[in-house]
Amino acid sequence: MSGVNEADFLGRLKKFEGQPAATAGVGKDLVNEPMIRHWCEAMGDTHPAYTGPDAIAPPTMLQAWTMGGLPGHGDGTGRTSGYDELFELLDGAGFTSVVATDCEQEYVRDLRPGDRVSYDAVIETVSERKTTKLGTGHFVTTRMDVSADGELAGTHRFRILKYAPAQRSSPGKGPGRTEGREAEQAPARALRPRPVINRDNAGFWAGVAEHRLLIQRCEECAELRFPWLPGCNACGSGRWDTVGASGRGTVFSYVVMHHPPFPAFDPPYAVGLIELAEGVRIISNVVGVAADEVRIGMPVRLEFQRVDDELELPVFRAEAA
Repeated sequence: MSGVNEADFLGRLKKFEGQPAATAGVGKDLVNEPMIRHWCEAMGDTHPAYTGPDAIAPPTMLQAWTMGGLPGHGDGTGRTSGYDELFELLDGAGFTSVVATDCEQEYVRDLRPGDRVSYDAVIETVSERKTTKLGTGHFVTTRMDVSADGELAGTHRFRILKYAPAQRSSPGKGPGRTEGREAEQAPARALRPRPVINRDNAGFWAGVAEHRLLIQRCEECAELRFPWLPGCNACGSGRWDTVGASGRGTVFSYVVMHHPPFPAFDPPYAVGLIELAEGVRIISNVVGVAADEVRIGMPVRLEFQRVDDELELPVFRAEAA
């Protein structure tokens, strides 16, 4: 951004708001049963609405029907130059890194096998310059309207941050290697990100504070659910209580994180999808074993790990088979 007037640059970015990012795009495949089955198996979702002769697609698959896969939409249908031009402008100003931050979806009608999906996307907003822990940059939000056979099926908003990475201290600096005032004050210790606590999950975090892992249980049908939700995904009831997890589980799936580096994390480390003995699954760190030794089916047991003075988290320690 050196030598660039920030107000003028923001004005150039704002001109992209309202411009199309995709027009009359068409999904590569019809909504189909095999993809629905694969999705449900991966998510562990056994809801009967997604199987049988009157099956519908899980609503959260909305974006999946618009994606081009690894090769993208090779025929070029739908895509406009606006999004690429915006990225070129941001890249040229030094905001060369990108990270997805969040998405919002609104569902209007069910998608069913055989539906032909089409979509239009617009660059909805470009934020003023923001400073985050990752670095300084601009949030870009796009809105995609997804239709089925010409009828609006849902809306997908996707937000990314285009940023210039924050400068990190040189590895060569540290105790005995700093000079002047740098030697007088040690760098602040990086903290783990704080969990987002709201009215729907406050009870879970209250349980963690008491070293209990609480699972929601529907008072109508006794279905267990995790993560915490305001209503039962089996019968729709809003009445629930909790049961405490035994702490026993197995690694259902996992990834080993090597990159990108992030403050307060020391790669490589294992992030596991843990299937609890009660039948629900939770994402957490697998500890007590080298990251490359984690295996699917490995037995684990719950423990609570203090990561800093203010934060304690549930993690799972590998046990001997």
